[in-house]
Amino acid sequence: MSGKSIAKNKKAYHEYQIGDVLECGMVLLGPEVKSIRAGRVNMKDSYAAIKNGEVWVYNLHISAYKFASYAAPDPLRKRKLLLNKREINKLVGKTQERGFSLIPVKMYFTGKGKVKLGLGLAKGKKLYDKRQTLKKKQADREMARIRKDYR
Repeated sequence: MSGKSIAKNKKAYHEYQIGDVLECGMVLLGPEVKSIRAGRVNMKDSYAAIKNGEVWVYNLHISAYKFASYAAPDPLRKRKLLLNKREINKLVGKTQERGFSLIPVKMYFTGKGKVKLGLGLAKGKKLYDKRQTLKKKQADREMARIRKDYR
């Protein structure tokens, strides 16, 4: 997943353990793409679900483009993700296991100007896991600070 990053879902890494991350395209309307280019995206509470053999992303907030010449779409509308059948079947198998969810973790542009979404296979963290992650992060920062002082 390389390209110009648009948005990251930092909360997802705090709330979930992210396993595999799939790259998927999205079905978007013209004003939505322009709004994404302006960086007006919020992925905070978004999630994906599989309905009738298709993957849909919900609660992905793309603000209305203010210079659109026609009625803007609903900012929170569900959007279809573009994956091939084999990838969808793999996701169906994983999400039927206990505790796995599909969480968007990153949105970015490819070199050709296409919008891609990084969809992570996530398992919810318990409270003690979140605390442990926070302690590890603080310890890493402290070690980096000490290393920097010795140079």
